[in-house]
Amino acid sequence: MTNRELLSVTDRVQLLVNAISDSTDHWPVAKFFSPDTGATWLISEVDPDNVDSLFGLCDVGLGFPELGYVSLAELEALRGPLGLPVERDLHFTADKPISAYAAEARAKGRIVA
Repeated sequence: MTNRELLSVTDRVQLLVNAISDSTDHWPVAKFFSPDTGATWLISEVDPDNVDSLFGLCDVGLGFPELGYVSLAELEALRGPLGLPVERDLHFTADKPISAYAAEARAKGRIVA
């Protein structure tokens, strides 16, 4: 994984395994954040037909986090007002399924992880 790659090969495999499994409530594989905007993403799956399309809990910092898709290429290209890129939280370890993070985020108006 290079400095600008947000996902390793192992992460990509796990996201694909989650996407094609019979279960629909996966634990997040990765947490990304924008250090100068307050945006956060918890990613649990990848679209098997479009590996650029990641599914997870998306919080752009406006108080309304939601489950949905985000483009990996756009995350990698995104820069905040100070020019800082989106980063991966290397210390994040999921401890519950994405639905639990989503319920908590809706109640608090932001992702709490």
